[in-house]
Amino acid sequence: MGDVYFNHFAQQLQMSDQEKGEMSRHSHPHSINEESESSTLERVAAESLTNKVLDRGLMEYGCPHYRRRCCIRAPCCNEIFGCHHCHYEAKNNINVDQKQRHDIPRHQVEQLTRPLSSSSQVICLLCGTEQEVGQICIHCGVCMGKYFCKVCKLYDDDTSKKQYHCDGCGICRIGGRENFFHCYKCGCCYSILLKNGHPCVEGAMHHDCPICFEFLFESRNDVTVLPCGHTIHQKCLEEMRDHYQYACPLCSKSVCDMSKVWEKFDMEIAATPMPEPYQNRMVQILCNDCGKKAEVQYHVVAQKCPNCKSYNTRQTRG
Repeated sequence: MGDVYFNHFAQQLQMSDQEKGEMSRHSHPHSINEESESSTLERVAAESLTNKVLDRGLMEYGCPHYRRRCCIRAPCCNEIFGCHHCHYEAKNNINVDQKQRHDIPRHQVEQLTRPLSSSSQVICLLCGTEQEVGQICIHCGVCMGKYFCKVCKLYDDDTSKKQYHCDGCGICRIGGRENFFHCYKCGCCYSILLKNGHPCVEGAMHHDCPICFEFLFESRNDVTVLPCGHTIHQKCLEEMRDHYQYACPLCSKSVCDMSKVWEKFDMEIAATPMPEPYQNRMVQILCNDCGKKAEVQYHVVAQKCPNCKSYNTRQTRG
């Protein structure tokens, strides 16, 4: 019996620390489980408290453009605004002296424009602390924006917009990254549905809407692409159609399928013969849709393009 006990004791001495730990855990399973449950409860309680602090004031603060818990100090004029759109409306409208109009350099919000001891350019709306750009307030610990982009200095609590930062555009977009692609020739993001079928126009979004003159690249309103490749606000396009305007304001090409309309033109012209002096009159036309020039018979209603059968033409001579 003594030899058996001695051999067992010798084996215990030769066991590694890891093996001893395993044996100890198996020997006291209840104490280990209790310790694990206790640490889990402490961790959950700590996370709950942290989330409670971060979410204080969620969706309760902001400006007409964003739900957010901070405002910004503009580096250009050293004034405080709700967001860059608020600055634009106050400092870059027709009621402001043209010499004083300016836009905010959003990417420079954190740069100093006044002699302060610290580069404080974002102001927490809960505690009023002015601080450097960051998502969490350094004083009260609140999250100043559930969505935060350090490049654009953009804060927004309303994440239902599915915001994302596009490196190609250099700004934040809405709608979900998976639903859009960046066209490097057009210089902007388009719906994934247009990936293999949109006409490319260099810098298509880098100009004002031809109807309301808002800069399309940074517009918060829906923008659509016309068949010619030019861009326009969706709402402005609908207003055009309400006023029976169906040609692109920039290039005059038809903005939709006009084949049914052209059929009605055919019927109208057939039912309206020209007087004798005008029956053999020929004129030169330019088609706005296909770009072809042609000589056709004059009619008071319209001139039809012999190439694409469109009546969206203009008389150039005759």
